[in-house]
Amino acid sequence: MKAFFTIILLSTMILISGFRNGAELDSVLVALKSGNATQLSHHFDSRVDISLPEKSDNYSRSQAVMVIKDFFTSNGGVKTFELKHRGDNNGSNYLIGVLMTNNGRYRTTLFMKQKGDKAFLQEMRFQEE
Repeated sequence: MKAFFTIILLSTMILISGFRNGAELDSVLVALKSGNATQLSHHFDSRVDISLPEKSDNYSRSQAVMVIKDFFTSNGGVKTFELKHRGDNNGSNYLIGVLMTNNGRYRTTLFMKQKGDKAFLQEMRFQEE
């Protein structure tokens, strides 16, 4: 009987953890679809690798917000983001999709790493299609 309750408790904890990660990923998707760099920055780690067609670097959270805002603005604003794939691997989550701006389309890959009870964006790649 004790083993049964242990299994139920562990299953519930895993399920709740999955929902929390799913909610964080959904929040990132909403921010991308609307081109809201400030909302997206709520998920940034203390340092974020950002790869854009014209430059790539590792930025502090505050620098990363400005780089992403500038990227969205210089491309005429974001129309939407179309999710192609999402998954997880060894405690990391990733999203792959197409960011559609008024000036072009970008294959987008985001990597998030679980730290404690929250997932943080650690890497963002935007490749012109």
